[in-house]
Amino acid sequence: MTVAELPIQIDREKIAEFCRTHGIRRLSLFGSVLRNDFDPARSDVDVLAELLPTARPGWDFFGWHEDLEAIIGRKWTCTLPMVE
Repeated sequence: MTVAELPIQIDREKIAEFCRTHGIRRLSLFGSVLRNDFDPARSDVDVLAELLPTARPGWDFFGWHEDLEAIIGRKWTCTLPMVE
């Protein structure tokens, strides 16, 4: 699925800036936003954030919600992959 095919609008430039600012190597969407059961009125957006090896967000991670909500215009849930 391409960004143009998503049921929500995403400004790729703003997402890219968000990722650069927060040390995110890759930001991926998963869950209902990629399926037919996404409800634009009720569904949040599930996001997987893969950080750069040097990224250490600390407490700033909790401020990401407001930043990303402003970009995508809805609530979202962030998952970080486990690091060994």
